[in-house]
Amino acid sequence: MTGDFSPEQKRYLEGFVSGLGAVRASRGLPGFGGGAAASVVAEPTGPDAASLKAMARTEAAGKKLEAAEIAKREELGLDSYARMKQAAKDGVYPKGPDVLRWRYHGLFFVGPTQDSYMVRLRIPNGVMTHWQFAGVADIAEAHGGPYAHVTTRANLQIREVPATDGIKVLEKLVALGLTCKGSGADNIRNVTGTPTAGIDPQELIDTRVYASEWHNHILNTREMYGLPRKFNVAYDGAGLIAALEDTNDIGFQAVEVKDGFGAEPGVWFRLALGGITGHKDLARDTGVVVKPEDATRVSDAIVRVFIDHGDRTDRKKARLKYVLDAFGFEKFLAEVEIKLGEKLTRVPTEAVAVRPVSDRQAHIGVHKQKQDGLNWIGVVLPVGKMTVEQMRGIAKISRDLGDGDIRLTVWQNFLISGVKDENVELVKLALEALGLGISATAVRAGLVACTGSEGCKFAASPTKRNAEEIAAHCDGRIAVDQPVNIHLTGCHHSCAQHYIGDIGLIGQRVPVSDEGDTVDGYNVCVGGGFGADGAIGREIFQNIKAEDAPFLVERMLKGWMDNRSAPDESFAAFTRRFETPQLVSLFSAEAAE
Repeated sequence: MTGDFSPEQKRYLEGFVSGLGAVRASRGLPGFGGGAAASVVAEPTGPDAASLKAMARTEAAGKKLEAAEIAKREELGLDSYARMKQAAKDGVYPKGPDVLRWRYHGLFFVGPTQDSYMVRLRIPNGVMTHWQFAGVADIAEAHGGPYAHVTTRANLQIREVPATDGIKVLEKLVALGLTCKGSGADNIRNVTGTPTAGIDPQELIDTRVYASEWHNHILNTREMYGLPRKFNVAYDGAGLIAALEDTNDIGFQAVEVKDGFGAEPGVWFRLALGGITGHKDLARDTGVVVKPEDATRVSDAIVRVFIDHGDRTDRKKARLKYVLDAFGFEKFLAEVEIKLGEKLTRVPTEAVAVRPVSDRQAHIGVHKQKQDGLNWIGVVLPVGKMTVEQMRGIAKISRDLGDGDIRLTVWQNFLISGVKDENVELVKLALEALGLGISATAVRAGLVACTGSEGCKFAASPTKRNAEEIAAHCDGRIAVDQPVNIHLTGCHHSCAQHYIGDIGLIGQRVPVSDEGDTVDGYNVCVGGGFGADGAIGREIFQNIKAEDAPFLVERMLKGWMDNRSAPDESFAAFTRRFETPQLVSLFSAEAAE
């Protein structure tokens, strides 16, 4: 029978059968036998079918699957829980492909940097109850380092968890109504949204219901775990605090559609696609608007197209951006419409009203809610870290003096919402007793740093420590009178999104001798932005030693303050007026003297 097939068809069949056999073996099922039986095997069915077919098509085209794809075909991480429990009993960490598989459940083995797990949660729209927050503190104290980190996806991470305790952490989190499922590996990551959703006086829509619906759809739809690489989705309700939706694979932007343009007037989500700042791209407007109640269906269809067509041979290119680059937007959207079974709604640019502008300082300090007499209070966290004692105190303040919610932000801090006017000063004093404040200098307010080399094997520099050094140095030497974002990221994964910072630093090993010796250091970008001011920063300095970074940042800020065209000219606008050699000269040590 196979003699009637072309060489390409034969390769397809061989790859197809090989994939099915690997899946059956991983589930303890007998193989298909050989010869004639293999030539008549039916196509895969069930929730893993789309990803298995995509792998088979890749091999049929004569291409080699990336190692992670082979590992997922042999055993998808979702099916590894029993082996994870046994590893915990044995007190051993995962090896080889199991490192990837364990991440499907939120367990990240971070060796050799630390001989421990990092555990990452899923917190849709970043909103937690006070009792969940306190419960995470208890878990961190019992099973990890006595602290937690707020991430740039409005999420929490627990670190320093030993091999024996990973499963205990996961199961205790479930008991709190929290989960880590799909928070790492080739999955749809934590769903972000406007942190002031439902309380923001300028928002167009409360994003919490849509972020939660998508979160639960992911958790309960196995097909959503067949991706070739990670995937990010965010909802921005046009509130005062930016959700950075334009840095995501899918960005839903709340907009008001005017009458007379073929779409029902009112609030819709504008669809933006392809954001991945580590690859120097922000999400681009598709011209499509989506009814809020249809956002989950549209996301599902987009992800399914990505599963079918994402690159499975090169993990560096296995992101939605590269499918869009290859297809073009119209072809991609046509594929989405096939999955949906209906046409998407398109409107011209002029059909959409100008969106309200975000406030770059609204994530810290006291701000009036749209509910009379109530406020949210944004609390400063030095590079996103808080101790378990602080967490318990925060939970108590939220319970006693707020509405019981704690809202994490993509700016690595949190808000306490529902604080009555008469209790604002009491909350401030209670936070001060915990060693926390609600105000910060412009430098500290916009300071973002990833985990860095002290906790991540990919990072080239200790970003959190260096960020603190930059802030401490600059605060005593220059008074910045406008918001400025300084982002430090340790590697090309760009977890701290250095390309959208006014000043962005990406970790590098800086050579210091002819013998190959290196020290911590950075390459430096300027001029990035987000939202209406969105732009990818450009690199102007390379191989800056970490010990020299505070001095360079001071010179950059001083060069801006001394040479602005107007008192209100932002750092980003200032840098965009100059060519790179001019900026290098302005920011030089000689110019600062």
